[in-house]
Amino acid sequence: MEDTEKIAEEAQAEAEKAENSQALYEVKTRFLGRTGKVTALLKSMKEIAAERRPAFGKQINALREKLEQLFAAREEKVKARELEARLAEERADVTMPARRRKKGGLHPITRTKNELIDIFAGMGFEVFEGPEIENEYYNFTALNTPKDHPARDMQDTFYLTDEFLLRTQTSAGQIRLMEKKKPPIKMLSPGRVFRSDDDATHSPMFHQMEGLVVDRGITLCDLQGMLDQFARTMFAETSKTRLRPSYFPFTEPSVEVDVSCASCGGRGCALCKGTGWIEVLGAGMVNRRVLENCGIDPDEYSGFAFGMGIERIAMLKYGINHIRLFTENDLRFLQQFED
Repeated sequence: MEDTEKIAEEAQAEAEKAENSQALYEVKTRFLGRTGKVTALLKSMKEIAAERRPAFGKQINALREKLEQLFAAREEKVKARELEARLAEERADVTMPARRRKKGGLHPITRTKNELIDIFAGMGFEVFEGPEIENEYYNFTALNTPKDHPARDMQDTFYLTDEFLLRTQTSAGQIRLMEKKKPPIKMLSPGRVFRSDDDATHSPMFHQMEGLVVDRGITLCDLQGMLDQFARTMFAETSKTRLRPSYFPFTEPSVEVDVSCASCGGRGCALCKGTGWIEVLGAGMVNRRVLENCGIDPDEYSGFAFGMGIERIAMLKYGINHIRLFTENDLRFLQQFED
């Protein structure tokens, strides 16, 4: 009886001293754990006379129950105090200004590409994206570019094998679509292209957007009317276009397309080099051989095609003077295009 009372008093005193959950757990283990003082009393029962064991066991069980209640009550108080302290420490100051997440913006190439797609989609064009790795047939042969054409030279084209290459133009997608779909066709083919070229206005990897219209009775006048609408929407309401004779193997006749300078209104400035005009794209009527290669009768159908560099359009629209700025990831440059 003296031992149990002494242990109870000792346990209560040490529990009161425990200021946190860890310290209280250690005290509880010293008394009720497998090697604790109450457990030691239970093990000592074998040394007590048989007739006294029931009473002694009853005392120990009462002690255990008393200590469990003691530790439970103390644990509740300690945890409440710890919670109160943690809430006070972690309390949010609602008067502090919130942390602002910096808002990003679309890359100027993406912005220009999306704007171009919106313009031509409004004219009824559908978007078709072909593969970036092409074979010679789709990239050259079907577009009326024979094997002895300079465009096939190793110094201009990134060949992967004798047959496959990184596409040099998105026109290959036009061939793929014309093979699967018969006129009327009105398609737009945006994407990355690759050429061995590198200077202030050219890059080994750049973005193109090519368009194709094939139907009965399509003429060069339809092409210029569509380009006039494109120029007025993309650059300025007063923009005009002009066509200059040129040569592309997949169109005949072929033209270079100029847009009146939006900066000076066609009067002449540094941007347009005093001419009042800026070259923006190449175009022309689809060559009969290209239509025949795709199984389309050129005597029944005609069409026009056009192609532009998206970087070129973005440089003109935003006044960018070097194509490398698009790929250098300079935040000072890119942040100018945030909404």
